[in-house]
Amino acid sequence: MPVRVIGMIGVAPPGGEATVHIIKGGISAPYLKSYAQAHDRAGFDLALVGYTASSAEGFLVAQYAAHHTERLGFLIAHRPGFVAPTLAARKIATFDHLTEGRIALHIISGASDAEQEGDGDFAPKEERYRRAAEYIEVMKLAWSSARRFDFDGAFYKVRGARSDIQPLQQPHPEIFFGGSSEGALAMGARHCDVFAMFGEPLAPTRQRIAEFRARAAAFGRTPTFNMSFRPILGATEGAAWDRARRILASVQKPGDATGFGNGKKPLDQSAQRLLEFAAAGDVHDERLWMPIAAATGALGNTSCLVGTPEQVAAAMLEYYKLGIHSFLVRGFDPFEDTIDFGRELIPRLRAGAAELDRARAA
Repeated sequence: MPVRVIGMIGVAPPGGEATVHIIKGGISAPYLKSYAQAHDRAGFDLALVGYTASSAEGFLVAQYAAHHTERLGFLIAHRPGFVAPTLAARKIATFDHLTEGRIALHIISGASDAEQEGDGDFAPKEERYRRAAEYIEVMKLAWSSARRFDFDGAFYKVRGARSDIQPLQQPHPEIFFGGSSEGALAMGARHCDVFAMFGEPLAPTRQRIAEFRARAAAFGRTPTFNMSFRPILGATEGAAWDRARRILASVQKPGDATGFGNGKKPLDQSAQRLLEFAAAGDVHDERLWMPIAAATGALGNTSCLVGTPEQVAAAMLEYYKLGIHSFLVRGFDPFEDTIDFGRELIPRLRAGAAELDRARAA
């Protein structure tokens, strides 16, 4: 399977030396346009459009970015519960046609109850996962039903629903999900196409892949896997580690580097896993560096790979061998790192993955 590379577009220029989170902070249309175009030119396949209870609306952000790019796809983070699933299905199918198939969906339930309540949702997290499972089920019915359909679930009930528009991508755009709780894994195994994980050491990654494949196989499904990293590159290995330490020092300055006021406490089980790896050691498998995860409460993508472009690409290819066939990468200097990844990292990753594929085929 060809390797895919996913970035993440921000909506406003960063305000600090080392940017942890990029979807918050208002919106600048010129910055969004140029940032999306940088991803397009750098060779990314998709760009994640994040979601918080205070940030710019993701579908509109992606639509604007799509208008100003040529081939870049958009992985739109979407929280079930705020828009009816039948309407969401039509929104997604419409976007799919208007952009000629440049959409994928990332289902998230919200890591923080407090943040979720900012949008008026007071359901506990495990209930949100059950609701999300029904939500996806209704969307798939809307995308596939030639006739009107009914649905009667614990969270959603529709009578005589139908959609005049089905997705351009058949049977539907890819559905990503992430999470480590039982609720997340149960939902994803039954309904989702791609299991998105934060960067973990190789041995636990191998185990998670095997366990989730077995879960999905019970429903006759064969998922693929995505892993998120923050590459920190340098012209030499020493320069990369020096840069990593400077970024850590910036993140550790007084204030809230995450922008979420989480007090460096883990918000979910995925974050707790990263903190446990960080507690076990700063460096795993030679390149995986965890102190920034420890410094931020492991909020979001804070697992780093440190080294030269050749070394980081080689580290990523070890995950590719395990079955990780897409990678979400972004940097702490968001705009410039996007350009750097396109010049130095992505070509090496693609070439290495293609070589591995040829060796397997032979």
